[in-house]
Amino acid sequence: MKRISNRSGSNERNNVSLLTLSIIILGMLMSATVYSQTAINLWDGTAPFNKKGIQVQEINKNARISRVTVPQLFHYASQVKSAAQKPAIVIFPGGGYVREAFDHEGTKVAEWFSALGFDAFVVKYRLPDDDLFDNSCYVPLMDAQQAVYWVRKHAAQYGIDPHNIGVIGFSAGGHLAASASTLFGDPVNEALTTEDVRPDFSLLIYPVISMSDAYTHAGSKRNLIGDNPTDELTNHFSLENQVTETTPKTFMIHAFDDGSVPVANTEMYATNLAGKGVDVTKIIIPRGGHGFGFRTTGAAAYWTGYLETWLRANVLGK
Repeated sequence: MKRISNRSGSNERNNVSLLTLSIIILGMLMSATVYSQTAINLWDGTAPFNKKGIQVQEINKNARISRVTVPQLFHYASQVKSAAQKPAIVIFPGGGYVREAFDHEGTKVAEWFSALGFDAFVVKYRLPDDDLFDNSCYVPLMDAQQAVYWVRKHAAQYGIDPHNIGVIGFSAGGHLAASASTLFGDPVNEALTTEDVRPDFSLLIYPVISMSDAYTHAGSKRNLIGDNPTDELTNHFSLENQVTETTPKTFMIHAFDDGSVPVANTEMYATNLAGKGVDVTKIIIPRGGHGFGFRTTGAAAYWTGYLETWLRANVLGK
């Protein structure tokens, strides 16, 4: 009887242990953040301006992406349950218009926004390359505008508020986000309208703004508009000259010790936005250098606290 009793007690303990373990595993699965890694093509078929007959292998080395010919979105659903329509953010990693820093300026950004209640979309956009594209300096902007349009077009499917879709960009990706925020009046894709492609808010992180030699990031300028651009092209992509009263509300941050992109880029853009009556918040931090992104360590790691405060006041409404 004693053995039977012991075996029965052992079985009961094992059953309890298995049940406890099952509950723990189930809880972990339920609480785990699950992100979509399905690539969504921005264009049906071949993307506009791709040269015919050109096939290249996309490069992804150490989360630095280049040679993109098939631009795509990567969706990260909001992790905050709400009956209300969600805001969305479209993310442009930087990289001097020659590569895209897809980790700390892309996927980590999307995870942060998702946890805050946004549906986030990281854009793998085409980079200007005359060997691959016609009108190559307009190709990144074409993809940026298409990304905003795609999210807006599919807003109902994802439970997104079509009037609360913003852009965020870093360095040259900041120039792309600022281009989307100023050059929407004449979409590169003539089939689209201003209302299709205009962002509702703009977040610019240590952005390249100007193509003026005195202030620009030389590599970004060269890669986007070439070594000897016309004055017209230089002015067109000098975005401090393109702000109007309809430029969306903007948050900007830059480190004073940025040795790659002069802080004057942010200063000029913010000043001109304010001059047009656009709601702009400009934050200059003393240290951080360039390219800090959404890394959680380093002298600039605290900056996302400023961003969250701004988003809660201006986008999330809480």
